[in-house]
Amino acid sequence: MIRCLIVDDEPLALHILEDYISKIPFMELVKSTTNPIEALTMVQDGNIDLVFLDVQMPELTGIQFLRIANGKTKVILTTAYPQYALEGYELDVVDYLLKPIAFDRFFKAAQKAQGIIHPSKATATEQPAPAQQPQNDFASDFIFVKSEHKIQKVYLHQILFIEGLKDYISIFTTTERIITLQNMKKMEDTLPSQHFVRVHKSYIVALNKIDSIERSRIRIGDKIIPVGDTYRDDFFKIIDGKNV
Repeated sequence: MIRCLIVDDEPLALHILEDYISKIPFMELVKSTTNPIEALTMVQDGNIDLVFLDVQMPELTGIQFLRIANGKTKVILTTAYPQYALEGYELDVVDYLLKPIAFDRFFKAAQKAQGIIHPSKATATEQPAPAQQPQNDFASDFIFVKSEHKIQKVYLHQILFIEGLKDYISIFTTTERIITLQNMKKMEDTLPSQHFVRVHKSYIVALNKIDSIERSRIRIGDKIIPVGDTYRDDFFKIIDGKNV
């Protein structure tokens, strides 16, 4: 068994990772905590094989944690901020999971960790992640987007939300983040309006992926998305139409 520790200052993120670990037969959760100092003490005591570590925490950042731990445990970084990936890999992390984390992506990271921590057992336990069947009427619909030096197919039922940046957009799916040179208006016009809605100048969300709405903030997994003033009335009319 791989003895695991989860460190994240968001209780919801802890709950999601706890659930994921419980589904993997070769992993054992020792503790989940919002306190990185407590976690660091456990690592230094030598009782932890693998840490799922958030990067942005108030008392101690994940990068600072890595430097202090100094290789006493293996680490998988979990964060909503892709800019820390390079520094994480320079500090020899096992993997880098970008929130919101899909289970199949988590499972791949777990298998990678097993191959490093218990290499003789990795082949024996290697198995595909449980299939997640689409539960909507556009399961087979897709779009094509240009990403790096290729044209990539993106299934609509896998899209969580889309974030517009200065010169490009990021499509966050259940399995990956896809960056493409395209503007938000064109993407908004491409997507079916019964399933996707513009809620901010920088965000389009998949209606069936919304977990909760509080005031003018939408939660999809661990991601909090603001509802802009320009889009608020239309968005809540759509929500009211869904009999929420």
